[in-house]
Amino acid sequence: MQDIKTDVLIIGAGSGGLSVAYGASQMGADVTLLEGHKMGGDCLNFGCVPSKALIAAGKHAHAMTTGAPFGVAPVQPEVDYAAAKRHVHSAIGTIAPVDSQERFEGLGVRVIREFGRFVDARTVEAGPYRIRARRTVIATGSSPFVPPIEGLRDVPFHTNETIFDLMETPEHLIVVGGGPIGMEMAQAHRRLGIEVTVLEGSKALGKDDPELAAIALERLREEGVDIREDTKVERVSGTAGAITVHTSKGDVTGSHLLMAVGRKANVDKLNLEAAGIEYDRAVTVGADLRTTNRRVYAIGDAAGGFQFTHVAGYHGATIIRPILFGLPARARTDHIPWATYTDPEIAQVGLTEAQAKEAHGDAVEVLRFPYHENDRAIAEGKTTGLIKVMVVKGRPVGASIVGAQAGELIGLWALVLANKLKIGAVAAMVAPYPTLGEISKRAAGQYYVPRLFESDAVKRVVRAVQRWLP
Repeated sequence: MQDIKTDVLIIGAGSGGLSVAYGASQMGADVTLLEGHKMGGDCLNFGCVPSKALIAAGKHAHAMTTGAPFGVAPVQPEVDYAAAKRHVHSAIGTIAPVDSQERFEGLGVRVIREFGRFVDARTVEAGPYRIRARRTVIATGSSPFVPPIEGLRDVPFHTNETIFDLMETPEHLIVVGGGPIGMEMAQAHRRLGIEVTVLEGSKALGKDDPELAAIALERLREEGVDIREDTKVERVSGTAGAITVHTSKGDVTGSHLLMAVGRKANVDKLNLEAAGIEYDRAVTVGADLRTTNRRVYAIGDAAGGFQFTHVAGYHGATIIRPILFGLPARARTDHIPWATYTDPEIAQVGLTEAQAKEAHGDAVEVLRFPYHENDRAIAEGKTTGLIKVMVVKGRPVGASIVGAQAGELIGLWALVLANKLKIGAVAAMVAPYPTLGEISKRAAGQYYVPRLFESDAVKRVVRAVQRWLP
């Protein structure tokens, strides 16, 4: 057993772990990074990057069938499913060097390709190494949750960790789970010419504003995705190519099965008890992201809460301050945005309309502006969608968007909430014309409509001033 002493030990080389490794090493700390699987973690290899690459392939196919309003004759695309998957792997391969072992070793990080487990409060064993660190960061991420459904283990099924390696074209893909992963994959596969059925035990896209979710789900249904809500999966049977999912509302038979019912934090193999670290479904942390062992932090999916790549990166940046300088730092959640990359996209930051009204009651004003009144959306035929901004005493507390490029547009509102800006900051912004960005400015302007344009007092003042002006 080889002994290593290090300033910072990071367990997991996903988004959060790599953020800490980069920052700490560049500021002079001795950094050791453990990764027992793939550098770059879930996002690069099984999540964000491959899913968006497959969605892009679906968009190209869909565009060939929807050009009639623009004078372009629709044609039925010839889809090479395997080639679409090669595009997915090309995207992963292009990004991979940024997250590679070679790059981080070049930055001075000691990279060990082994899984780690605690043996005491300060020591982690990884393969032939025993590592003692001043500070340890758990950044092990999460993996697909596979529910204990009767018969599931006896039939072939996919998760997001295997679906992108499937090269044969599914005839009929059954997706269990109507959350973001399930709906994104459902629409992408449907656009590539595959029959798709989604089974959701509750409401599809149930964590999003229901008004916005309904708009996105209507589009998916129009495109031919069979979405069955309030449908409980009871058991699974069959063989490869003929899998039957037995539900509370009847049986569904398809050629392939994708399980997309959620994720679980990767904490089981860490032997956290040996280090005095409490956990349940994820590691227990405070607002400072410290665990019950004061020398150990947990970030990203391993710490529970929002399971987004950008949150892991944010957590990583947050804990650099305490682990390198001993200074306090706390992670916030009120300014964290997220997006679902269906078409139309759904994006959210801060409180939804329902959450804002529950928290602030009648003090909430909901500002709305539809895509169909935006000139760029009209020119491009992307008029489906709207924005809602929740405002309390002149300060936005949340924004919800459904429509084209919602994931891009939400960034402005994330900036507003992060810096606690007032609605006037967006209203005063000059957006280039014509852009979808004007939607945010027009929504902000709605705050002043009753205060300026519908106010009898303002009109009386204006008339009085006009009489005195030369």
